Amino acid sequence: MQPALAQFRHPGHSAGPRSAGDLAQEVPAIDATDTNSLVMEIFYSRRDMVSLAVVEGDRPIGLINRDIFLSQMSKPFHRELYDKKSCIAFMDKEPLIVDAGMSIEALTFKTVEVGEKALVDGFIVTREGRFAGVGNGLRLLGTVAEMQAEKNHQIMQSIEYASVIQQAMLRASRDTLSTMLSDAALVWEPRDVVGGDFYHFAAFADGWFGAVADCTGHGVPGAFMTLLASASLSQALEQIGPRDPSALLAAVNRNVKGLLGQINGAGNAPQSNDGLDAAFFWFNAERQQLVFAGARVALHVLRPDAEGFESVAGDRMGVGYVDSLADHAWTAHTVEVPRGSLMFVSTDGLTDQPGGPRKIAFGKRRVLELILSHRDKAVPGIRENLLHALGEWQGAQSRRDDVTFFLTRV
Repeated sequence: MQPALAQFRHPGHSAGPRSAGDLAQEVPAIDATDTNSLVMEIFYSRRDMVSLAVVEGDRPIGLINRDIFLSQMSKPFHRELYDKKSCIAFMDKEPLIVDAGMSIEALTFKTVEVGEKALVDGFIVTREGRFAGVGNGLRLLGTVAEMQAEKNHQIMQSIEYASVIQQAMLRASRDTLSTMLSDAALVWEPRDVVGGDFYHFAAFADGWFGAVADCTGHGVPGAFMTLLASASLSQALEQIGPRDPSALLAAVNRNVKGLLGQINGAGNAPQSNDGLDAAFFWFNAERQQLVFAGARVALHVLRPDAEGFESVAGDRMGVGYVDSLADHAWTAHTVEVPRGSLMFVSTDGLTDQPGGPRKIAFGKRRVLELILSHRDKAVPGIRENLLHALGEWQGAQSRRDDVTFFLTRV
């Protein structure tokens, strides 16, 4: 086991109750032949008892609820009428009786099945059919709440460690980006602990390759998709190389559709209609050219002498998904980018974030105008202005999606 993994261990079961027997209180029981006056004595001497079990020999046959019993016996002449009669007069003849080995989960379902009285009166616990004690409905609820909290804690620990793995997967690209571009910014903000967006950057002797992608969903499902899509891209880069983004999109599309069983005629109907939107781009350093291919993600370029951005739309065909063509060829666009040009790519989590006075989307136009107004600043400064504007726009609204964008001066 690697040291990083050794630091992460799910907590073992706590010492709390894990079966019905753990909830059984060792309290007195009363024989079916005993009188109601004895029941009265027991309830007055044990004010902690909600219910009293009635047994024949050592096998339980009923349960007497304290409040109901005392209410009945307080009526006029009831003491005179019932004191010397058998205690079964006020006994529930169909209480919930469970074995001590029954799990808390099974006991919970059984309690729900029986209804409210099992929570109010409690339940009888037996061992090999013999009376072992009485369980309290409120304590059962408390135990269920504790167990759920423990499970939630374990799940959150797992997700938090998954975030460590996902960030480790992206670290090499981020390190590469910091060394190959002197004026660049990359923002990756998952809506949840883990996210469905990913990026990939790689440097070569004659240029660099970049990818920004938005997989189906966010949180844990989205994170699973990023692992699948990122691995598909890495495999395609090894086989095809970085200079043909269109071919890379096609290769990732075929691989994702194959892995998710989305190829027509491949056995049963696909259960997963998942995929990704993406922008792949190759920068030719010698020619100062960008070769771009997009699947429902656009490229935006601001040249030093231009008054506004040139936007190049991606194809309206996603990567993967049941309805995407397995043999689709994405359009390759060659864009001239003179030195000092800004290029910008973003997933829709940025532009679709609702907010503002009318609770509408942040919008592509607002994003590009903000970058344009700060074009003379270093890119990290533009990034901070953009994030600040997004935060102001979002206000009290919750984050809608993962936010990822890439901005650089080439």
